[in-house]
Amino acid sequence: MAPRDEAGDGAGTGPDVPPIRTRQLTKRYGDLTAVDGLDLEIRRGEIFGLLGQNGAGKTTTILMLLGLSEPSAGAARVLGLDPARHALQVKRRVGYLPDAVGFYSDLTGRENLRYTARLNGLSRDEAEQRIDAVLEQVSLVDRADTRADTYSRGMLQRLGVADALVKDPEILILDEPTTAIDPIGVIEILDLLRRLVRERGVTILLSSHLLNQVQSVCDRIGIFAAGRLVGLGSVAELAATFGDGSATIEVIFEGVADPAVADRVESTLRGIPDVATVVRATRSDEPWIVSVADAGVAGDVRERILATSATERLRLSSIRASTRSLDEIYREAVRRAGLADGGPPPSALSSGSESAA
Repeated sequence: MAPRDEAGDGAGTGPDVPPIRTRQLTKRYGDLTAVDGLDLEIRRGEIFGLLGQNGAGKTTTILMLLGLSEPSAGAARVLGLDPARHALQVKRRVGYLPDAVGFYSDLTGRENLRYTARLNGLSRDEAEQRIDAVLEQVSLVDRADTRADTYSRGMLQRLGVADALVKDPEILILDEPTTAIDPIGVIEILDLLRRLVRERGVTILLSSHLLNQVQSVCDRIGIFAAGRLVGLGSVAELAATFGDGSATIEVIFEGVADPAVADRVESTLRGIPDVATVVRATRSDEPWIVSVADAGVAGDVRERILATSATERLRLSSIRASTRSLDEIYREAVRRAGLADGGPPPSALSSGSESAA
C-alpha cells in the first residue's frame, strides 16, 4: 500500500504528485521560529529558487526535507516519502550539495567520488561510468586524480556537484552552490543545472541569496524572509504581484548622437498612444526608457514602436521589455509582509553561507 501523503491531499509517488511538498512545515529552536508554517510545492522537472537573506531559514528547510532535522509541526513529502521517517530512502534518491562542502583531503577527487558511490551501493563498473560522466559535466577531468586538499574553493564546489550527481538523483538540492566560484565557473554551474533539467528531467531546488543567479536560472522563485514564504512565482508573476501595474520598454536607436535625430526619436516615442513617459538616452549605445502605465498594453506599445520607427525611418537596433528587478520585487514582498526591518536584502554580488537557523 502506498504511504499516505500527510503533506497534501494525494498519496504515493504518481506523476501528478509534486516531488517536494510541504504543509505548514515549522521548525522552532526555543523561542526562535526558523521556519514558520511553510506551504510549498515544487514541480517535476523545474529549477526552483529559494531566495532569501542569510539566516532566513532556507538551510533549515532543506535539512527538514532531507530528514536531517525533524519539524516542530507540519509535514513534508519528498518523492512521496516522509523524510522524518524515511530519511535513508530520501537520501538515496536526492542529491545534496551543502553550503559548506567537505571531502577527505588525502584522497583524490575521483577517490572521493568512489567512496560516495560505494555508500550508495553502486557496482564497481557502474560507479566508474558515473564518475567519468559527472567529472566531465563539472569540468574536473584534468584534476580528478589529484588530492582534494590541492583544490581551490571553486573546484571543491564543482566536486560537490559531481558528488551529488553520482547517485543519479531524481531531485538535486543545492545550498548556495556558487559560493566562492569565479564568474566563469558560475556560468558553467548554471549551464549544467539547465542541462540536467533538459536532458535528465531532474527537479532542482536551489537555495541562494544571490539575486542575479536566481533570476537567470530559476523557473520559479520562492521569496523567504524571517522563516516565511512571502512571495512565489516566476519573475514575471512576482513582478505583476509586487509591481505597480506599469511596464518599461528599453529601446536603442542608432544615430542619436546627432541632436536632431535624438529630438525626432523623442518626439516619435512621446506621440505613441499609451506611452506615459520617455527618458532620453545620453549615449548611442544606451537604451531609451519608455514607461507604460498599464502593463497589459505593453505588447501593443512595443508593436507601435516597431511600426512607427519603420515609418519614420528611425534606425531602431534593439527593443525589449524590462521587468522590475528581483531586488525591487524582494524588497516590496518583504515590506508587504510587514518584515521591512528583518535585515538587508539578498545580494546581487556578495557571497556567503547561511547558518542552520
